Amino acid sequence: MRLTSILKLAAALLLCGGVWLAHTQAPQPAKLNTVKIKDDLYVIHNDYVPGNTTVLITNEGLLLVDDKFDIDHDGIMAELKKITNQPIRYIVNTHYHGDHSGGNAKMQALNAQVIASQAARDSMVEHKQPGLPTVTIQGRGNIYLGGKTVELFYFGRAHTDGDIVAYFPQHRVLATGDIFAFGDATPELIDYSGGGSAREWPKTLTAALRLDFDTAVPGHGEVTTKAEMAKFRDSTAALRDRVHDMLARKRSAAEIEKMLRTDFHWADLHVARGLQGAMVELQ
Repeated sequence: MRLTSILKLAAALLLCGGVWLAHTQAPQPAKLNTVKIKDDLYVIHNDYVPGNTTVLITNEGLLLVDDKFDIDHDGIMAELKKITNQPIRYIVNTHYHGDHSGGNAKMQALNAQVIASQAARDSMVEHKQPGLPTVTIQGRGNIYLGGKTVELFYFGRAHTDGDIVAYFPQHRVLATGDIFAFGDATPELIDYSGGGSAREWPKTLTAALRLDFDTAVPGHGEVTTKAEMAKFRDSTAALRDRVHDMLARKRSAAEIEKMLRTDFHWADLHVARGLQGAMVELQ
């Protein structure tokens, strides 16, 4: 790698440190609302940050997929009281970012057990995050609660190196975490400092799309369909191929950044997290 590329990458990684803090600490609680998917399955939703929280209600307690920032805990509890009196039994973290795992410690204080991938837990340890998961999975795992099943899958690197999805087979619903975002949250955010991969992301999405579901709960954005998730997979593949092609034609970082902003709607956050990493990975 040329010295200029190394210096640019180093600068990007330093910037990622600031972006990491901005993306994992909320200045104020989010304004939440609850969306019903099925009689026993809901999503606590909000604008782009923090991420969605999926709620499974059973007669033996609740399972939540992601628990937003620490500062959103009271808001989550208020939304839950509108739909159930059941206690929280399990929290599934789809990855290590604080907008999906920041509420862990307060949930553990309520005797909830936190589950994540081993890679996600390792990243939480590295970043000295509170509320570390007490159970991890490597490839897949099942949770059985109140006669209902939640299947957890790790399909590979995507947004980070520890992304897992939560599959509700009895509901034909998939909670995707940040391997999929929808609507205003659509652009692919590649967290290279957290092990993300533009090259592997399409393959990871393809594996998740083989599951039998109709409804997708994205990490950010409105509840949507499997077809929209497939479109997002195609977008990640197109992004990978475009960057690789431009690098092969010796295009500059500025030209690639302009393409990503124009054609894939990348904002400053996406550029800071992913541009230089993608250029190194896809050359």
